[in-house]
Amino acid sequence: MSQPTGPSFDVRGAVDLSALQRPTVPPPGEPGGAPVADGYVVDVTDETFQRLVEDSTRYPVVVLLWLPTDEANATLAQTLGALATQYQGRFLLARVDVEAHPSVAAAFQVQGVPTVVAVLQGQPLPLFQGNASPEQIQGVLDQVLAAAEQNGVTGTVPAGDGSVPEAEPEPVEEPLPPLHQEAYDAIERDDLDAAVAAYTKAIKQDPSDDLAKAGLAQVELLRRTRDLDLQAVRAAAAADPTNLDAALDVADLDLSGGKVDDAFGRLIDLVRTTSGDDRERLRKRLVDYFEIVGGQDPRVATARRALANALY
Repeated sequence: MSQPTGPSFDVRGAVDLSALQRPTVPPPGEPGGAPVADGYVVDVTDETFQRLVEDSTRYPVVVLLWLPTDEANATLAQTLGALATQYQGRFLLARVDVEAHPSVAAAFQVQGVPTVVAVLQGQPLPLFQGNASPEQIQGVLDQVLAAAEQNGVTGTVPAGDGSVPEAEPEPVEEPLPPLHQEAYDAIERDDLDAAVAAYTKAIKQDPSDDLAKAGLAQVELLRRTRDLDLQAVRAAAAADPTNLDAALDVADLDLSGGKVDDAFGRLIDLVRTTSGDDRERLRKRLVDYFEIVGGQDPRVATARRALANALY
């Protein structure tokens, strides 16, 4: 098992399938149904989901969360499949059958189908729910490709046989250091206080333990946000822009939701208008964010420069 090092999809949500329509068209590949996966279209399973996330660091991935035997879903799949072919590998269309793979659907917090989400650099970007015209979808795809280019995701998809290649067997990982294992086990059982204690002890033993610092920052973020209400927090911040606690809560929720640039930008803007203890509090929170996202992420390098300019 590996130590978490950055924001990930929230797999705690549930998918309510009770209200979804029952089958109205044949399965993919049969007359009247959606086409089978081929070329720049793949069908995602629980086993291939992580590979999909990794692929999103090389080229844009557009995910269709659907019921293959529902007529509206099948129509949208046909439209997206045709556009994937038209765009010649500028994005990969990944289809997720929400009934067959509910854990993958839960990672995207799906509330209804069809739903379309982009994944760039491992981060989900909600696009739209329900159906849309080919022209509207093409406009959305063009925006996704522009965002991908801005984030350095400019590769193209090699045309395949309609299946996600099996990942090569991972090398056997070295056992985690005892305190890291203790923290990981605590996270697994949702004992965040114990995880904080374990990581804190690891840092005391070795102040240069960067993995422990990243783990501590992430667990503290989880602990701060687990009981926050997004609407209430945003309302509090909007009502009083000088409310530092509310601003920090909004930034925490933004980071947890994958809105990394929003979280960075909100706090850096506040650094420019504060001083003393408030400014130091903001600086420390940003440093924690940098640990969570990871120094290799280009957004961190950009934010570090912006923070330095704001401070000095």
